[in-house]
Amino acid sequence: MERRRVAVTGMGIVCPVGNNREDAWRQIRSGQPGIGPISLYDPSEMAVKLAGEVRHFDPLAVIDRRELRKLDRSEVFAICAAEEAVQDAGLAALTEPRDRWGVVISSGIGGIGTIAEQHNRGLAHGFDQVSPFFIPMSISNMSAGNIAIRYGLHGPSGCTVTACASAADGIGQSFHMVRDGYADLMLAGGTEAAINELSVGGFTSLKALSRSTDPARASIPFDAERNGFVMGEGAAVLVLEEYSHAQKRGAHIYAEIAGYGADCDAHHITAPVKEGTWAARCMELAMADAGTQPDQIDYINAHGTSTKLNDAAETRAIRLAFGDHASKLRVSSTKSMTGHLLGASAAVEAVFTVMALEDQFVPPTAGYRVPDPECDLDVVPGTGISCRIRAALSNSFGFGGHNGCLVFRRAAEKAEK
Repeated sequence: MERRRVAVTGMGIVCPVGNNREDAWRQIRSGQPGIGPISLYDPSEMAVKLAGEVRHFDPLAVIDRRELRKLDRSEVFAICAAEEAVQDAGLAALTEPRDRWGVVISSGIGGIGTIAEQHNRGLAHGFDQVSPFFIPMSISNMSAGNIAIRYGLHGPSGCTVTACASAADGIGQSFHMVRDGYADLMLAGGTEAAINELSVGGFTSLKALSRSTDPARASIPFDAERNGFVMGEGAAVLVLEEYSHAQKRGAHIYAEIAGYGADCDAHHITAPVKEGTWAARCMELAMADAGTQPDQIDYINAHGTSTKLNDAAETRAIRLAFGDHASKLRVSSTKSMTGHLLGASAAVEAVFTVMALEDQFVPPTAGYRVPDPECDLDVVPGTGISCRIRAALSNSFGFGGHNGCLVFRRAAEKAEK
């Protein structure tokens, strides 16, 4: 089967550092975290006080007020990110049939805010009195369903759920659909809105979250004083398009998505393999899929959650996968600024990885101060760096041992200049 090239021609994002791509990337470049006190509920009686919330967000420019009442917060984020991506790619002007255009919007826990809210309503008023929209608001696939309906996308449509690797798998599978001829264009990304008492309480009980009250020292990947991740929320969507189709219509090509790898630790429900064995293999699979050698990768957007186990295991995995070249890599975690968006994290980080290629700029790991001998890579502390980036890798590793890695390459037209 002929393998077709796949371009990234549009991106949209709603996240803690900005409600559109331009604003979000500007703040990521500057190294300014979007983490602050929780305002979506009263956390005064709970241990965790900080989160990466989406702030100053008004969806009414995109979604009708009556329709808004029928959507979970995660669906709202996804639709708004998709609208920006569609406009960015110039898809609205295209009149061709959309039977080979599809959508995959992944989520780790979907409409958990609606589930918690409607459960409380059922306890108070009887469960026959929950919202008639409760089910479509809570099931994870409805972000993809709503976007397909909005844009008339009759191609493949779905939602990949693999915890914190969800969006990496969804983007990777969408890439393969276009590359292998099952679709010509895919909207691919992820969404999450899990900053509520139930979710935060669950992760707190699991001892996964940072209890820091200092926004500058809460999400600190690879730092020796890291003590857990910070919950984030939001969505990001990328337009993945068959390369020659994008060229013929004169689309702006941000980058080429070139490789995807996936495997499983098959080890523990929450903890990674300490040695990083299978995470390393996942990176190797993605590079092999891209036909890219390790020494051609210049930047890794790390999973980098700010937990003791993950950051050390990921460091070992990178050294296993890259050998001597690992010491020449720049490896930063943008979760230091956004917090951890769970199932949406890989989509947000894919946007930042593509923008790193577009701007030839490596974003920093913000807040990093105290070196950890177990995390001995160049983590780009504090301040980003302008440098040559030929190809970049984005890592995502989820509960259950799910690993997903994506390889992006600088667009050929730009690489030749």
